[in-house]
Amino acid sequence: MAEDDFVIKFYTPVNEASIGTLMRTVDQRLAAGARRFTVLISTSGGSVFHGLTAYNHLTGIPAHVTPHHIGSVVWIGVALYCAGRQRISVPQARFLMHPVSMNFREAASYEEPKLMELVKSLRVDMENCASVIAANTRQSKKQVLRAMLARM
Repeated sequence: MAEDDFVIKFYTPVNEASIGTLMRTVDQRLAAGARRFTVLISTSGGSVFHGLTAYNHLTGIPAHVTPHHIGSVVWIGVALYCAGRQRISVPQARFLMHPVSMNFREAASYEEPKLMELVKSLRVDMENCASVIAANTRQSKKQVLRAMLARM
């Protein structure tokens, strides 16, 4: 491996802390001269917001990013996996997609306008994720959305 190559192990859920660490590491290595990144990915999924942020960050840097799926990549992890021009996957890899979900506090109470706003937000997240995955696969956005909803 050349000096300008760097390997990152991302074996964690997608959340604020893990994506913050990922982006800081990439930025630090870019500043040190890295121009090729291999991101070893195995993730249980997590935050759509943070996953799409990482996808946009990795696709926007002036470096070659190669995601390498080494185990299980769940939901928003699939979008993160799409962040490279070249993608690698081990034969035993598992991809899992599902609809976007939202967690509520135990005693949460919402009136209809707020619930409608939350449903709209979930739909926007699903559409954005489906767009990322469709743009990086041979599937249409409609096919990706159908795959997401197939688990219901």
